[in-house]
Amino acid sequence: MKDYLALIDRRTLGLKGMRCRDITPIFADPEAFATMLDDLQRGLPEFDLVVGVEALGFVLASAIAVRTGKGLIPIRKAGKLPVRADAITLPEVRGQARTLELRAGAIPPGSRLLLVDDWIKTGTQVAGAIELLERQLGTVAAVVSLNIDENELTRPLLARYRFQTILRDGNLLEVAR
Repeated sequence: MKDYLALIDRRTLGLKGMRCRDITPIFADPEAFATMLDDLQRGLPEFDLVVGVEALGFVLASAIAVRTGKGLIPIRKAGKLPVRADAITLPEVRGQARTLELRAGAIPPGSRLLLVDDWIKTGTQVAGAIELLERQLGTVAAVVSLNIDENELTRPLLARYRFQTILRDGNLLEVAR
């Protein structure tokens, strides 16, 4: 197991008592954070821009953007952008709706994009982000995340897009897909 994975708090209970994993202890350890970024960036396809999904996806996306010398585009929660935005509303695990927004015109048509989120549980947030990016005629070169859970909602995404992950269903992958 990668040393930094031991820093993940696997006992965290999120909203409504749902079991969650907190990866923020990795960010507090500069050596662990750097090693995780090395692993996430290994073998990435060519891309033009990094796109981060709120909120912890911003941390990973920012670090990758700086390391690769690429620009960063955020996908925000509703009402956070001070300009006109494209929006998509999606269902959440907790039964509520969530709206994501992308600045109108943020993606130059034909851009190859590296979409970054921290931990993909259901895939709805990433699927919504992908839809926003493709509406602006961007191409998702790869999706980067520390983990993706494989389930009926994420399987279509796994089949259609390249995923660069270290964990699948919380278990270490030998080779990132």
